[in-house]
Amino acid sequence: MSEMIDEPPQTPYQVVQDSPDFQALRSRFRRFVFPMTALFLVWYFVYVLLADYAHDFMATKVWGNITVGLLFGLGQFVSTFAITMIYARWANDRQDPVAEELRAKIEDGELGSGEVA
Repeated sequence: MSEMIDEPPQTPYQVVQDSPDFQALRSRFRRFVFPMTALFLVWYFVYVLLADYAHDFMATKVWGNITVGLLFGLGQFVSTFAITMIYARWANDRQDPVAEELRAKIEDGELGSGEVA
């Protein structure tokens, strides 16, 4: 005699996580954040490697006492602020409206009520 083991019902969190809306939101986030992070890390490591192995290049004077290394270092700060501004604008325009719709569905009981979507 074999008994079927019933799977426990999904929690509201699991229902939301499994929903197509949430999956699309997470996918869109990853498609933006992962490449941007990779780009910044490459830029950062290029700077570090040049500082360590290309002393002559980094010490090249551009104007007065301003060197290529100093410009690259300042570029790190500029790129950090630029990435932050780009992300904030992107999130405001593309992520936040979708996240608000998803939140409204959850609060209205369309998702996360414990029923499988």
